Amino acid sequence: MFNSRALVVLALLLHSVVALVSAKGSNSTSQWKTLSGDAPLVIARGGFSGLFPGFSSAAFSLALITSVPDVVLWCDVQLTKDEAGICFPDILLNNNSDVQDVFAKKDKTYLVNGASTHGWFSVDYTLNDLANVFVTQGIYSRTNKFDGNLYPILTVEDVATQLKPPGLWLNVQHDIFFSQHNLSMRNYVLSVSRKVVVNYISSPEVAFLNSIKARVSPSATKLVFRFLGQDDTEPSTKQNYGSLLKNLTYIKTFASGILIPKTYIWPVTTDLYLEPHTSIVLDAHKAGLTVFASDFVNDVPLAYNYSYDPVSEYLNFVDNGDFSVDGVLSDFPITPSEAIDCFAHLGNNASGQAKPLVISKYGASGDFPSCTDLAYSKAIADGVDVLDCPVQISRDGIPFCSSSINLIDSTTVAQSRFSNLTTVIPKIKAGSGIYTFSLTWEDIKSLTPIISNPWSTYTLYRSPRTKNAGKYLTLSDFLTLAQKSSSLSGVLIGIEHATYLAEEQGLSVTDKVIAALRKAGLDNWTAPDVKIQSTNSSVLMKFKEKTNYGRVYKIEENIGDALSSSIEDIKKFADSVVINKASIFPETQAFITRVTDVVPKLKAAKLPVYVELFSNEFVSQAWDFFSDPTVEINSFVLAVNIDGVITDFPKTAARYKSKCVLLYNRLLFE
Repeated sequence: MFNSRALVVLALLLHSVVALVSAKGSNSTSQWKTLSGDAPLVIARGGFSGLFPGFSSAAFSLALITSVPDVVLWCDVQLTKDEAGICFPDILLNNNSDVQDVFAKKDKTYLVNGASTHGWFSVDYTLNDLANVFVTQGIYSRTNKFDGNLYPILTVEDVATQLKPPGLWLNVQHDIFFSQHNLSMRNYVLSVSRKVVVNYISSPEVAFLNSIKARVSPSATKLVFRFLGQDDTEPSTKQNYGSLLKNLTYIKTFASGILIPKTYIWPVTTDLYLEPHTSIVLDAHKAGLTVFASDFVNDVPLAYNYSYDPVSEYLNFVDNGDFSVDGVLSDFPITPSEAIDCFAHLGNNASGQAKPLVISKYGASGDFPSCTDLAYSKAIADGVDVLDCPVQISRDGIPFCSSSINLIDSTTVAQSRFSNLTTVIPKIKAGSGIYTFSLTWEDIKSLTPIISNPWSTYTLYRSPRTKNAGKYLTLSDFLTLAQKSSSLSGVLIGIEHATYLAEEQGLSVTDKVIAALRKAGLDNWTAPDVKIQSTNSSVLMKFKEKTNYGRVYKIEENIGDALSSSIEDIKKFADSVVINKASIFPETQAFITRVTDVVPKLKAAKLPVYVELFSNEFVSQAWDFFSDPTVEINSFVLAVNIDGVITDFPKTAARYKSKCVLLYNRLLFE
């Protein structure tokens, strides 16, 4: 069973999450390019199945708490031996429950749409038999920490009467299979529709929808034809779904809408980049059919165009300027709720709030190699407030921007003619490296940059098409780029290893930085602001003595507390601090265990707090944030009021600062 302490933290975080989606109506319905002109529906597949076991009471309840007010709960209907209708994702019970433990060696083999299928089937058990069978997480890459909470299998009636959802969607995936076992899905669906309100009924089987169309009220219950893979065969017409897609007029004779995989709308190449959108949504709307898109999840790799940001993906389906789907089917309903109810139709000139500052981490290094001209240009275009340059120095004394003093970390130097320059310097790092001070600036300019892949152990990689794009900039070139941007509020200059460089290599990086800033006319620069960042107090003290620049002390280790004496020491050489996320929300097994008071203590001492690192890849976030980088940022800002987020994907954080979030923040605290 899952640790209840983490559940308490999750409940606290929900308070801030609801702020993102609690003010329905922030977008005018006239802006929507849906068939009706209304906002698209959010359909929660099995509730919030991205976190809790799908189709459990907890999953359904969480969906209702975190989604738009008119969220629709999705129920895949299976029939039991005694003709009860249960909400369960598949006719096989064993992938999403503990049925194999309760009924050991009761597995069977049946034909399902002509394919031999083995396991534990709902048709072999009565509802009473399943009373001691409990729902578990069926997608094994997701957390199993809630599997021991004894969530019972729910009937359709349970979901409708106990949870009272704003909308209920029944999906009938295998009518033919149940008929082969002398069970009538048609009779069950018509019967339950007379007991509870069923807003939508979908099926991939034409014959089933035709069998009920005359018996349901089209004003109360919409029939939706569900498309499977384009090469899959629809069992009653024997046509493949790709062929049926070309005959929308025929589909309109038995359905008012279609449910299609998202790749029907935005196809994706084999290397995970978007192709131009198809005309299916516009064609269906012209035929009078609503269009619902399926297969939305936050915890699988998206097309690289979305930069691992699931909100961006939803916006591409509901706010692309050409069309909007009429609804989306998601395992993480909080995310489409944000996209639809908060971030759609903002435009490029949406005003925002002052905090948190969006500070780049090596530019937009989630999309391009770190500290290259392309990474910096994209960060500026994406709305970053503060652009960062970690200064390194070449053998001939040229300061330039690079994420690491070790060129092996960020370039292909190990495969170049400079591979013989490998050396071991324990004062800098364990192991060998090829260091910036071993090459001239002309040598370094000739190197090929490589994009960082911090989550490659999870087989999550960043944009392969841009993995070697861009060129490095001298500090002077970086400052020129920053000065040309009217949107930046400041620059952050990072300095590390200054003592070693001065004592061992005769290179004073601090003097070089001061000289470059003065040469650029920035010794009295007030807007944008100049800040110097370092983990070394002596570096910051030198800048305090010689300049008026802001000084940022970076605390690398996790800290669970901030002693008054330590804070007073920091204030002697710094006027703001950088801490990591774990110093605010410590984690155990990827769940948050508590909220520290580090930020309140630092802010009480008038030290602004910037936090790193906010990435978009879902594995970088605790489960508590629902595999959604926007929820993560929102939670840090509203829970402890951080002053800035340091991110390698500035677009996500910049969009968070839009004026609708200011409204939601105000609503939460008033």
